[in-house]
Amino acid sequence: MPNGSGDPLLDQGVRPPEEPPAESRLEPRSERPLGTRAAFATLATAVARDTGRAARRLRGWLPAFPALPWRKRRDGAPRVRWRVRRLHVIAGAVAFAAGLGVAVLAWAVHDLPIPSREEVVAPRVIVLEASDGQQLARKGPVRLPPVAAKDMPANLINAVTSIEDRRFYDHPGVDPISIGRAFVQNLAAGGIVEGGSTITQQLAKVLFLNPERTFKRKIQEAALATWLELKFSKDEILTSYLNKVYLGSGATGFPAAAKVYFGKNVGELSLAESAMLAGLVRAPSQDNPIRNADAARERTATVLDAMVANGKLKQQEAEAAKARPAELHQVQVALPSGGWFADWVNGQAAQVANSFRGTMRVRATLDPRLQAAAVSALTSVLDKEGKARRVQQGALVAMRPDGAVVAMVGGRNYDDSQFNRAVQAMRQPGSTFKVFVYYAALRKGMSPDDEILDAPVEVNGWEPENYSGRYYGRVTLAEALARSLNAATVRLSQKVGLDAVIAAARDLGLRAPLGKNPSLPLGTSEVSLLDLTSAFAAIRAGAAPVEPWGIAAFGMQDQARLFTAGPPGKAQRSIPQQYREALTGMLEGVVDRGTGRAADLDGFAAGKTGTSENYRDAWFVGFNDALVVGVWVGNDDRSPMNNVTGGMLPAQIWRKFMEAAGPSVASSAPTTPPPTPATSVQADIAAPVGDRGGTCNIAVCEQFYNSFRASDCTYQPYWGGSRRRCER
Repeated sequence: MPNGSGDPLLDQGVRPPEEPPAESRLEPRSERPLGTRAAFATLATAVARDTGRAARRLRGWLPAFPALPWRKRRDGAPRVRWRVRRLHVIAGAVAFAAGLGVAVLAWAVHDLPIPSREEVVAPRVIVLEASDGQQLARKGPVRLPPVAAKDMPANLINAVTSIEDRRFYDHPGVDPISIGRAFVQNLAAGGIVEGGSTITQQLAKVLFLNPERTFKRKIQEAALATWLELKFSKDEILTSYLNKVYLGSGATGFPAAAKVYFGKNVGELSLAESAMLAGLVRAPSQDNPIRNADAARERTATVLDAMVANGKLKQQEAEAAKARPAELHQVQVALPSGGWFADWVNGQAAQVANSFRGTMRVRATLDPRLQAAAVSALTSVLDKEGKARRVQQGALVAMRPDGAVVAMVGGRNYDDSQFNRAVQAMRQPGSTFKVFVYYAALRKGMSPDDEILDAPVEVNGWEPENYSGRYYGRVTLAEALARSLNAATVRLSQKVGLDAVIAAARDLGLRAPLGKNPSLPLGTSEVSLLDLTSAFAAIRAGAAPVEPWGIAAFGMQDQARLFTAGPPGKAQRSIPQQYREALTGMLEGVVDRGTGRAADLDGFAAGKTGTSENYRDAWFVGFNDALVVGVWVGNDDRSPMNNVTGGMLPAQIWRKFMEAAGPSVASSAPTTPPPTPATSVQADIAAPVGDRGGTCNIAVCEQFYNSFRASDCTYQPYWGGSRRRCER
């Protein structure tokens, strides 16, 4: 037997403690139940055992520790070893916690986009204007050009920082002191009464994150806040925040809120007004002074008290502001009836602004006077006769012959429904489609004086009838179109061929899917009002297709001159003059002596009525010397109206609008924007692009040149050299 006991501790002279008597040992659980104290002791023993095992596994991963300068007791070897083991356990736990933290952070931010500097300091903001400089409203937040924090009142800055983040200039993006204070107050209140997010965290949430309240999003918020503090100055962060936070009533940013609530520029705000706006950050709906004046005043007092506590305001100044609270003075920030047009043109504006950063002005083709006339014409007729005629909705679009849209009404009330029935609704055009049948006949060599038989006709078992139930025998093409005779039109379409009818519609620019069936000439394939009106504009212009467009000019907010835009493309084909004159004369006969007599004007007017099956849709589309206008009425659920035809309400609305537009709208009226009125807050505008004048076709130039730059309408040639202007 080898020397020694085999136990290292015994060999070193260290004796283990004596084994307790057998009767004091814990018996198996099944034999003797444990008391509460014994159960905790057993649990502690198990935890200590498992921790020791984990520490032994981690020991091999940790670097060797230097000799410890501890003073050993005579029997101190176990004490030293226990301390070393404890140090290993602590170090292992710290390493494990750090690794877990890194893993959680990586999981939270791995899909987080890294924003560019421009997105924070100079994000793209589009200020959409009507032709006279008025801002156009869309459903959603109202935004004005940003204002630097240094140009805002000191009281406003102090109010926001005092109530939202009093240590804004001291913390690195995340404030542990604020978080701890909020935790204590929320715990004492038994609910959420205060948040711990800093202004930087709130900006990160506004710019890059969704509003969900999850653990992952809070980690992302903290990470982005730290990144923002490293990349940007405090003033840059505060400026971005003050221009992007939502403050209720559709106002995004303090410049917009100052206009919406007080009719002022942000630099003109008083102490009481600044405190009221700062109080809206927490709960824009709950503390909105328009909806709840008492809650707004109470919140304003809280902000003033916070300013006093933060040393930014004297107590007597706060009391004076409380005694004279801010008074609302609401103003109309944007053109209220331009919402449908603004929604439609916003896509074009975004494409134009693609090459820009910062605030960009986009001057649209919408004429506020004509827009108001369109709204008035539609609503007045439907308010008067809509209920009796079971008509709930209507739409109107007006454009110049080159496609510049000057008015657009997509329904009865934009606030109630943003669905644009002038653009998005696809409905059967009824007899307005007949214009393509007669255009096809003209292209086949027929003339308006040629005759066609108006008598019962049968095509593959289908027998169309005239609206009146009468048949007129042999009639001229002009008479058949003026009276909108179904039987004669179907017979004519069979004579020229449905392929020729479809080709005529396509050549005039109609894009809607067209079914090749015998009922097509009577308008059974669905189209949009904007698409159909554009086809009539091609007849008036003598060239096709006419692309509807809404951007007249664009440029940066700080530029004195704007670049002139124009139609997205040139017409690909001209309409021979003999066809154009003949078709225009036939459409003029519809108004003079046919189904469109309700649209008759003192001067020249031409157009076509349309009514779909069972009176589900009624249309009138026509033009005079200046404008091409389409009108539709019907119901969203496609329920039948009370015997409403295109020659009734639509023709009345069309005439009412045309009379309000007046003869002053000349056909040669320029589509480039006029100078901004002196009362406008915008700078004066000039039409030429650069020094050379002309227009810039952004859509076409972007397709041809990858290096195209919209700001000056230039591109970089592949072979090098200086940039060149796009002439396409």
